[in-house]
Amino acid sequence: MKRNILLVMVLLALAVFSAACAAQEVSGASDDATSEPVASSDGGVEDQASLMEALRAAGAQVEAGDSVEQPFFTVMGQILKVDGADVQFFEYESAEAMEAEAALVSADGGSVGTSMMMWMATPHFFKSGRVLVLYVGDDAAVLDLLKGTLDNQFAGR
Repeated sequence: MKRNILLVMVLLALAVFSAACAAQEVSGASDDATSEPVASSDGGVEDQASLMEALRAAGAQVEAGDSVEQPFFTVMGQILKVDGADVQFFEYESAEAMEAEAALVSADGGSVGTSMMMWMATPHFFKSGRVLVLYVGDDAAVLDLLKGTLDNQFAGR
């Protein structure tokens, strides 16, 4: 029995290590804090400034919060307070880099790559341009705001 538990722990450690190594191959966002906001060619959300602008235009109160790190994404994120709810925002250097990481998210949001999630509430993943957004919650008004600015979620429940 102890041998089986040890084997499971070793396999779990290998899975986490493999996911971390695979994530290193995906390009991250630039560390240049002075970069100018980029407008999407279709007027959609392309970066943090355009997301905040679109949410405010839809009537939401939006504030930038603390940074957030998710082990399954290669870029550092930021919390956006959208009508008081925490929405995680991840901005990538390119749309291709964002799409590469978005492709790792399972359809129900229960796993990202080899990482299995135990969410505290319902996960909702959205994407647009160079932006990936994660909202873990069930506030219908917040979901409507995100769907209105980012289209329908691409993963989650």
